[in-house]
Amino acid sequence: MSTASTKFITPEGIAPPASNYSHGAVVTGSPRRLVIAGQVGLDPDGTLAGGIPGDMAAQMERCWQNIFAILESEGMTKEDLIKITVYVTQADATGLYREIRDRMLDGHAPAATYVVVAGLAAPDFLVEIEGEAVAS
Repeated sequence: MSTASTKFITPEGIAPPASNYSHGAVVTGSPRRLVIAGQVGLDPDGTLAGGIPGDMAAQMERCWQNIFAILESEGMTKEDLIKITVYVTQADATGLYREIRDRMLDGHAPAATYVVVAGLAAPDFLVEIEGEAVAS
């Protein structure tokens, strides 16, 4: 019989979900697995990062900050990330994304998928990043 269980989380310090979902799901046991819902560029008060629509860099940085807050809420760090998926609405954002990702992850290189999409949940959202982490 498995001793694993799942706990759904929405930590303080980031904007609450926009509808009926959790920011993460932790599978407890050994090892623990954390699945992180797609994070968009919303500051903890729910306003758009950078304060103006179209600030791709500010939204990317906020996505990472939200992911780090979710990891921290479960005693994990960016080094525990094993997979990320990135959705962007601008095909020419690859270079900017790589620069910000490399700075935010300090050289950590989880498996990754990068997808250009026509749109996200709201027209002002330019990027969304989801992830998975594993830790003992």
